[in-house]
Amino acid sequence: MASIEYRLPQERKIVTAFPGPKSAALAQRRKAVVGAGVASTLPVYVADADGGVVVDVDGNSLIDLGAGIAVTTVGASNPAVVAAVQDQVAHFTHTCFMVAPYEGYIEVAEKLAELTPGDHDKRSVLFNSGAEAVENAVKIARHATGRSAVVVFDHAYHGRTNLTMALTSKSMPYKSGFGPFAPEVYRAPMSYPFREGLNVDGSALTGAEAAVRAISVIDKQIGAGNLAAILIEPIQGEGGFIVPAEGFLPALADWARENGVVFIADEVQSGFTRTGAWFASEHEGVVPDLITMAKGIAGGMPLAAVTGRADLIDAVHPGGLGGTYGGNPVACVAALASIEQMETLELNDRARDIERIVFERLSALASEVGIIGEVRGRGAMLALELVLPGGREPNPEATKAVAAAALEAGVIVLTCGTYGNVIRLLPPLVISDELLDDALTVLEDSLRTVAQGN
Repeated sequence: MASIEYRLPQERKIVTAFPGPKSAALAQRRKAVVGAGVASTLPVYVADADGGVVVDVDGNSLIDLGAGIAVTTVGASNPAVVAAVQDQVAHFTHTCFMVAPYEGYIEVAEKLAELTPGDHDKRSVLFNSGAEAVENAVKIARHATGRSAVVVFDHAYHGRTNLTMALTSKSMPYKSGFGPFAPEVYRAPMSYPFREGLNVDGSALTGAEAAVRAISVIDKQIGAGNLAAILIEPIQGEGGFIVPAEGFLPALADWARENGVVFIADEVQSGFTRTGAWFASEHEGVVPDLITMAKGIAGGMPLAAVTGRADLIDAVHPGGLGGTYGGNPVACVAALASIEQMETLELNDRARDIERIVFERLSALASEVGIIGEVRGRGAMLALELVLPGGREPNPEATKAVAAAALEAGVIVLTCGTYGNVIRLLPPLVISDELLDDALTVLEDSLRTVAQGN
């Protein structure tokens, strides 16, 4: 990785218990004015962040293995992004592209046409959040095909709006009590190698076999002639960082193409160098019809996009897509600066370096502690699935305990998974080797401590 200047010391430093007195005071203020439905993973409040560290209001410096859920790929205050945002703010913060357009929106669309898989004619539409991008991708698919049904998969997460709740698999906390949900959404079985059933001969279910199973469900429950789109995360995020077996995604994409079904890749969490490629679809040569993006696209500024086949997106009538803040000019320059940093700092290479370092460390630990069922993922989108000793039964209690122990020692890790038993690692890709090594040592110690109690 090319060098980057850090503004804050890249160190783990604990000066108070968690939460410290200033964070505790803010928590009390929060209770009086912030809705209880908005939950926070950490009990501390942030004052600063840079590179691979987050500094709280009490002066504790924490190593960040979460990146704001895969957002601050280039760092939370990357100098190039900061400079671009400051310059744009000094000129104008908003005109609404649907009213008075500007060049930044076009530049982002040009860059997305260049970076996304495939050499076909492409169009892009910009939005604010991943859920908004997913909703609009479904709108585009339905309008272009004249069909209404959408297929999603077990363990999927696509957002918290009404339509995206219907698309999301897990009930609590995302869907419980919020129905009724949007209709014409159907769920097919995902390829989840760690938890797949076996063939009669005892062999593992291949990606091609898992695809046949999913397509059989689709044919029986919906029928290709009624299906507008297949929507899938190439690597599932909130569902547990599930990497489908090789061959699963290409088989689905081929079937969709043969049947006039729009294949939508939800790359909100896996896009923009996170997996060691610009998009996770590239690992198996899949070229989606539409791709949804957000999170890592703009260095922390709110921006999302749908990019895909020109004939699909241009089929929508003028005024059918858009939004007041979609493609905000400040977010657009942040995206352009972030993408430039990804290129300059060679962050695809860096993501693969992180994958190698983490796999070497944690795979060796798995046989020692007995509660790590699997180490999986690609690039810097990595996970540990924790189980009860001696089997594959999910172990959510150990997962919570490991995350808590890591935080107490000054390392931020996130949890996820349908069963609440997955620790996910999403470090900023600009994290130094020294800081990553320190974080992994803390995580290893936390896993050993928790394993001793299981």
